[in-house]
Amino acid sequence: MHVIDSHTGGEPTRVILGGGPDLGTGPLSERAARLAEAHGAFCRSVSLEPRGQPAMVCALLVPPVDPGCVAGVIYFDAGAVLGMCGHGTIGLAVTLGHLGRIGPGRHRIETPAGIVTVELRDAHEVTVTNVESRRSETGVTVELPGHGPVTGDIAYGGNWFFLVEDSPVPVGPERIPELTAAAIALRRALARRPGAAAAPVDHVIFYGPALGPGAHSRNFVLCPDDAHDRSPCGTGSSARLACLAASGRLGAGEEIVQESIIGSTYRLSWQPGAAGGVIPSITGRAWIMAEARLHFDPDDPFRDGIRL
Repeated sequence: MHVIDSHTGGEPTRVILGGGPDLGTGPLSERAARLAEAHGAFCRSVSLEPRGQPAMVCALLVPPVDPGCVAGVIYFDAGAVLGMCGHGTIGLAVTLGHLGRIGPGRHRIETPAGIVTVELRDAHEVTVTNVESRRSETGVTVELPGHGPVTGDIAYGGNWFFLVEDSPVPVGPERIPELTAAAIALRRALARRPGAAAAPVDHVIFYGPALGPGAHSRNFVLCPDDAHDRSPCGTGSSARLACLAASGRLGAGEEIVQESIIGSTYRLSWQPGAAGGVIPSITGRAWIMAEARLHFDPDDPFRDGIRL
């Protein structure tokens, strides 16, 4: 299996160029469902150790339905097949540029969540114009064991998020184990809410004060595989923009800087969407790390990854 690894703000992306499962034809949402239903072992084998690493997100290249798109892609981590992935799209654009498949300028990429646009500014910097994002619920309160009631918003940015403005644990790298445990417990509590299936939250974001000059805030993002996002999270930032816009706290075209838990940053802004939400713009930087051929020996006891 031919792969190229990159990282976007510290968060790894593994682009699978060939050797993945045959998902047939049809809309990417249907092919993504086939990947989730029938190929879980494959997803784990390339994202988990020993071939993968914590927080690994994979980008499986597939033929797009729309001929105007330069690529189709289905993102997944060890825990779920994703509708969209912001840091992965930045990494994918840099990878396609590295391969000579695209040059500087604007290009369309098809994802299960819809068509997104990337602008490759140079060898490392990319702006992603994401799918329309929206806030679904505001002021949702759930009981978090050991911390009491926690209130946040539910929003969609290509994936579903619960966003907590006032984190129950200080947002800093030295508190990652506590943040992770609190976010996992919170996600479980959210799943027990009546009507949770209508907005199935699989990501949780806690916010705290920024540490760098000029940044808006610092975040901690829990992903479906229970790893934390090293980047500020592109789809999470899209959900954040939807919440800020809906609350009147950020105007159209205004730009903010979002910090991640490790201090990497995205530049964010939004424009009005056709359906009443926002069209997010996310600018970040990615670097190629490796190009490799993965081998899958049938006698390898950890062929399908190490599940702890």
